[in-house]
Amino acid sequence: MDNKRGFKIAKGFEDKNINLPERKTKYSAGYDVEAAEDTIIPSFKKGDKPTLVKTGIKAYMMDDEFLMLANRSSNPGKKGLILANSIGVIDKDYYENPDNDGHIMFAFYNIKEEDIEIKKGDCIGQAIFQKFFIADEDNAEGVRNGGFGSTSK
Repeated sequence: MDNKRGFKIAKGFEDKNINLPERKTKYSAGYDVEAAEDTIIPSFKKGDKPTLVKTGIKAYMMDDEFLMLANRSSNPGKKGLILANSIGVIDKDYYENPDNDGHIMFAFYNIKEEDIEIKKGDCIGQAIFQKFFIADEDNAEGVRNGGFGSTSK
């Protein structure tokens, strides 16, 4: 049987004791994703770039699917963490790309006044596999050449 969708450890993280994402309940849509290493997310200052929190994982999926990265519902209120891009979209062709092997990262801003420390193993967000549809006149033929943020390059 062919693998349809799932998670694997990204290159460079094989010996880092990374836990693959899991659903915690029978009817959960999202797979809980953990931080791969300790990370400090500084209090936001105008002009700051988001802090990328490494997960040490990559995801494979079918041709008509993508992986949506969503924030934990408790992150904004408890930790002051918001996703810089509201949601993350991981395309099928991000998997095993030549730049970073498809390593998934969450981009956070910290809206609290103090820096926030994320510890290795802390749950930082959710990953949800979803189907998508193609418009009738679609003729996309481009090929991904890189990793994070490379779709339009």
